[in-house]
Amino acid sequence: MAQTSPPAPARTLKLVALGDSLTAGYNLPGSAAFPPVLEQALREKGIAVEIVNAGVSGDTVQGGLERLDWSVPDGTDGVILELGANDALRGLDPGVTRKGLEAIITRLKERGIPVLLAGMYAPRNLGAEYAARFDAIYPELAKSHGLMLYPFFLEGVAGERALNLPDQLHPTVEGVRVIVRNILPTVERFLASLPAKS
Repeated sequence: MAQTSPPAPARTLKLVALGDSLTAGYNLPGSAAFPPVLEQALREKGIAVEIVNAGVSGDTVQGGLERLDWSVPDGTDGVILELGANDALRGLDPGVTRKGLEAIITRLKERGIPVLLAGMYAPRNLGAEYAARFDAIYPELAKSHGLMLYPFFLEGVAGERALNLPDQLHPTVEGVRVIVRNILPTVERFLASLPAKS
């Protein structure tokens, strides 16, 4: 009777979370930042994954673009792209934000690295016209580049006083857990869509 060899263990997927303070875990312990909390949640579901925290507090889209090549090393299976909140807080031209995000997406596509786009909404005190232009960036880029979109990174956390630090801009430890819980199904779909590599 032929001996069957046990199945090879699943390869560990390598993701990079490219973002700003919302990814970096501003004023939180390192283990409480979005990437390690998401990695733990996925591992609890039996998904072998490593998520690198490439969040830099204060980064605009342009800042992310400038450090893209060294923030996302070769061999990365996918990128969770979470940038743009600081552009909106500074009232930067949404056209500039869009152009920068498009450049990041295009460069990653050229390298064969799939992107999960995490959307952001503009603060409403900037006016309806600005908000409409800014909010449209993410769904339009996702559509034109065929990307998976998580519409609003801070879903369930924005505006919730108890889930944000005193600045009401950055999530608490519990706030990060809520973000992870909400985005988890989208991340699972994203991982399932990644091309198999040997």
